[in-house]
Amino acid sequence: MRWLGTTLICVMVFAGAQTALAQQPTAEEKAADEAAANTPAPPPPPKSTSMDELLKRVKAGWSGERKENREREAAFAKAKADQQRLLDEAKATRDALARRSEALEIQFETNETTLSQLEETLTQRLGALGELFGVVRQVSGDTRSQVEGSLVSAQIPGREDFLEELGKNKSLPSIESLEKLWFILHQEMTELGKVTRFPATVVSIDGDQTERQVTRVGAFNAISDGIYLNYEERKLQELAKQPAGTYLDTVATFENSKAPMATLAVDPSRGSILKVLIQTPGFRERIEFGGMIGYAIIALGLLAGFFAIIRGFVVYLTGRKVAAQKKSDTVSDKNPLGRVIGIYEANRATDVETLELKLDEAILGESARLEKLLWLVKVVSVVAPLMGLLGTVTGMIRTFQAITLFGTGDPKMMASGISEALVTTMLGLMVAIPLVLLHALVSNTSKGVVEVLEEQAAGLIARRAEQRDVS
Repeated sequence: MRWLGTTLICVMVFAGAQTALAQQPTAEEKAADEAAANTPAPPPPPKSTSMDELLKRVKAGWSGERKENREREAAFAKAKADQQRLLDEAKATRDALARRSEALEIQFETNETTLSQLEETLTQRLGALGELFGVVRQVSGDTRSQVEGSLVSAQIPGREDFLEELGKNKSLPSIESLEKLWFILHQEMTELGKVTRFPATVVSIDGDQTERQVTRVGAFNAISDGIYLNYEERKLQELAKQPAGTYLDTVATFENSKAPMATLAVDPSRGSILKVLIQTPGFRERIEFGGMIGYAIIALGLLAGFFAIIRGFVVYLTGRKVAAQKKSDTVSDKNPLGRVIGIYEANRATDVETLELKLDEAILGESARLEKLLWLVKVVSVVAPLMGLLGTVTGMIRTFQAITLFGTGDPKMMASGISEALVTTMLGLMVAIPLVLLHALVSNTSKGVVEVLEEQAAGLIARRAEQRDVS
């Protein structure tokens, strides 16, 4: 019996092993096995005490395994049905999406054909409007560049923003935009012929902003408080330097004039000529280019000119006094002729030769007084051009030194030397020419007075000689 029971147990175990090997575990079975593995193991069965009891246990275990296997098979079948259902649903979704994709492709091709037809129709209908769009963008861009720097914008601001937006717009302009563009063009042309006054903020040279009354002459010039203004970066600004007095003198007169016509220096280039004028050096700046030699020429010229004017005034007054003494019978010692006559009266008793010598001596003394310091004027009139030539030489030396060091690439490096050379020559000539004229004028005037003295002295000697012959 024991051998039979042992053999039966071995057969059952072998059959169970073959069954287990024959069945391949699925995913659901693995999940069930994992769940079973996570459940606590049942307590071990009690030990068998007899073969009958062992047989019962084996039979009970076999029945339990068969029941468990049937439950697993049922779970597997259910899982297989669920997987089939999911597979069928996925296939159905795929087929639906494929049908939709085909429909969308057909619709896309249809839309492409329709779009090309519509674009062709749009191109045909646009026609001249397409050219108009390009012209509008070009005109708005050109107008913006003109309006942005125009003095009219100082009085009528805000036009640049619209023109900039219109020039960048990629769609067809509206009728309102075209009308506004036309209005701005017409407004700019109209304001070119107007002279208007308006309040505006003006930036001074120091950077201070003040409210002033500005006078605008078309789009050419803007003036305020007797000076010219410049319009840059959408601001009215004072010029760093005003032009020469010839142009600046007309500003205040024009501002204060109430007449329908007034004189004003206008820049037709809208500021370009004015910028060049303010860069032109003035008289003081030109003198500074001459350096020390230029200042020396001016100092000598002023000194000699002062003496020439003083001596000319003295000689002129002396000539008037001599002319008055010539017509008067009263002898006065306050003029050269009176002093010469006084010497004649004091030496009536002397002989003719002695009297003639005394009168010649008096005339020489008066001549020396009349020509006093005229030598200085003559010397300076000769030295001034020579000093100008000296400045020319030194200026050219500086120019050649600059060429040696820096080359001829930058003319500004040579400008100072050339300016010194030309300015000193100019100053020398400017000093010499008037001094030569003054010296000639004063010298001739003094010679005229001396000739009168000599004439009167010769008459007195002749009279004295006649008196001697008669006696």
